[in-house]
Amino acid sequence: MNETINKQLDHRTIREFKDEKIDDNTIQTLLDVANRAPTSNGMQLLSIIRITDQKLKDELAINGNQEYMARAPYLWVFVVDLYRNYQIAKENNEENDEMIGFDKFMQGYNDAMIASQNVTVAAESLGLGVNYFGNIHNDTSKVIELLKLPKLTFPAVGLGFGYPNQQPQLKPRMDIKLKNFENSYEIFDNYNEKISDYDKEMTTYYDLRDSNRRSDSFSRQIPKKQGKLIANRDKIFNTLINQGFLIK
Repeated sequence: MNETINKQLDHRTIREFKDEKIDDNTIQTLLDVANRAPTSNGMQLLSIIRITDQKLKDELAINGNQEYMARAPYLWVFVVDLYRNYQIAKENNEENDEMIGFDKFMQGYNDAMIASQNVTVAAESLGLGVNYFGNIHNDTSKVIELLKLPKLTFPAVGLGFGYPNQQPQLKPRMDIKLKNFENSYEIFDNYNEKISDYDKEMTTYYDLRDSNRRSDSFSRQIPKKQGKLIANRDKIFNTLINQGFLIK
């Protein structure tokens, strides 16, 4: 084990931060870490929007229905960016539809997510706390409007970070044996039986975190969370098409 791995194993989502500024050199280091992240075919199909306008942050929090998003001292939105390379090709009269298709969109999405995780690992190794914001997809078209994103771009994920002002419980995880297979996917006869201990652990975790509100086990959360569509998220596919990506 080293200190970075220990930090990764101790990862907690931080929602409350100290009112403390991160020095410019550290911010630049995090940007450099994002810039050095692996990227598909070296095409670097991502960009980062740093949200420094509090009014804009407030609007993103309202759109995402998570008020603590507005309190994140530093908020970055990682963006799939096919626009930049398409413009470069266009200026050289070499653009084509292949460079804006779904395959390239997925490459850009992967680039953005890998870069965001690179920043997360680096930030936590420096004693910072981090919170991923998938809530930008609650109304992706609104985020595109707020951030003035051009065609051929798409917000992938938000990342809030700063100095932690809380120490939440370490959230339990399902046994890795249920998520780690060799050579082919393993199917189990009875999944509820396999996760019975995890169900109990999760119930205890939520009971301790929300003492006045008993929460269901993990198995009961599946239909409530995975089986429930958040309003407007069914429009994401149409937003991709409106942004100019060629979805076949």
